[in-house]
Amino acid sequence: MPPKRSLRSRRAWLGDTATLAGASVISRSVSGAEPTAAVVDAHVHVWTPDTTRYPLAPGFTVADMLPASFTAAELLAACRPHGVARVVLIQMSFYGFDNAFMLDCIAAHPGTFSGVAIIDHERPDVAATLRDLRPRGVRGLRLYADRTKAEGWAGAAGMDRLWKVAADEGIALCLLADPDALPAIRRQVVRFPRTPVVIDHFARIGMRGPVAEGDVANLLALAESPTVHVKVSAYYALGAKRPPYDDLAPLVRRLRDAYGAERLMWATDCPYQLAEGQGYGPSVALVRDRLDFLSAAERGAILGGTATRLFFA
Repeated sequence: MPPKRSLRSRRAWLGDTATLAGASVISRSVSGAEPTAAVVDAHVHVWTPDTTRYPLAPGFTVADMLPASFTAAELLAACRPHGVARVVLIQMSFYGFDNAFMLDCIAAHPGTFSGVAIIDHERPDVAATLRDLRPRGVRGLRLYADRTKAEGWAGAAGMDRLWKVAADEGIALCLLADPDALPAIRRQVVRFPRTPVVIDHFARIGMRGPVAEGDVANLLALAESPTVHVKVSAYYALGAKRPPYDDLAPLVRRLRDAYGAERLMWATDCPYQLAEGQGYGPSVALVRDRLDFLSAAERGAILGGTATRLFFA
């Protein structure tokens, strides 16, 4: 999910159709094939309409919550029929630095969820915060990485501290990156070679127009750093933006060739993948059934092995 002032762009990606499909639609398998064992959805947002117990951060209102509700129960109803065993929850921007709802979901479903939190990296107690969050199921931190933010990381004391502590604690920094931020991200990765990094949603290449070769080259260049991983995710927002998403296959293949399947992970970005005309089944089917250049071992890594190692160890 983009930063809070980009919420309306999310609606544009979906063509203003950010509503849940009926359960009978989102639970069907596209191919009818048996679900792959130990599938992990590496990127899902959850929230609740209970804004009394879980208040929204300043600047947000219930009108920003589209759909109005996507709780753990609603998530599991969508993903379980497709063989998904575990899910990585990404802290929702609605809640700012208050990770309480995500943490409560993790606690209520032991072994099912892992978390990617949002914290204030400018606070001097970053190390203590991470040490508190890790036993509560947090294995990642979300950073918004547009070009301006990423270029400002170099030499920023708070960000330097965060990247060092993340390496020490084994916490992955999950970057919601724009394509033009990739060169600055690469410089940061070189400065902190021990820090696990995950690039969300193909770095959103192809979100606003045709896939640019220069952007792809910058994403592939990050593969030189062995701690960098990429989520092949958010198909509803990229390329042709419609099932069966075969237009994304060439990009997935190039990423597999550069990173190896062991550094790629599949994810939906639900609930947005459930928008009208999209669906959970077509998302998992792209990797499970349609990418014929993947071996069985590579499918297993992308559909669960990579995320299990990074977020559930």
